[in-house]
Amino acid sequence: MQWITNLSVWILPILIGGILIYGTMKKVPTYESFVEGGKEGIAISFSIIPYLVGMLVAIAVFRASGAMEAFVSLLKPLFAFIGVPSEIVPLALIRPISGNAALGMTSDLMATYGADSFIGRLASTIQGSTDTTFYVLTVYFGAVGIKKMGDALKVGLLADLVGLIAAVLVVVYIFGY
Repeated sequence: MQWITNLSVWILPILIGGILIYGTMKKVPTYESFVEGGKEGIAISFSIIPYLVGMLVAIAVFRASGAMEAFVSLLKPLFAFIGVPSEIVPLALIRPISGNAALGMTSDLMATYGADSFIGRLASTIQGSTDTTFYVLTVYFGAVGIKKMGDALKVGLLADLVGLIAAVLVVVYIFGY
């Protein structure tokens, strides 16, 4: 297993060196191409910032206004009916909006209930089987100027719902809860 550790340390430098050598052999101005790519990256970063700030402000307002707690309390009976603990409901709702907030909730759930508990395993599985749909739509679609994202939103939220259902089924089936 030591050779895997040694190999993992060298994979990225070998890959970068290989790309530079290949580019040089093909007579591509590699340094100039690198600098040009850096310029484009900075320009893209500046174009993304307004969308990112807008999304973060919207999330903060949603949570601070109490709307999230109201929405969670509405959905708790439904989740309880299908056997999902009420502690998971906020995670299931915030995961499509913010990956960092969801990761914080997952960490809190594991600290409270333990990583090997049903809630800890379910939170981990939800974290891995769903995506930050609203973040992706806001930041990435906004950066490239896509305005019509209704279908992508529907498909993304459907995928999140399927991921949530699959997470519950997998944790119940594999771990026998």
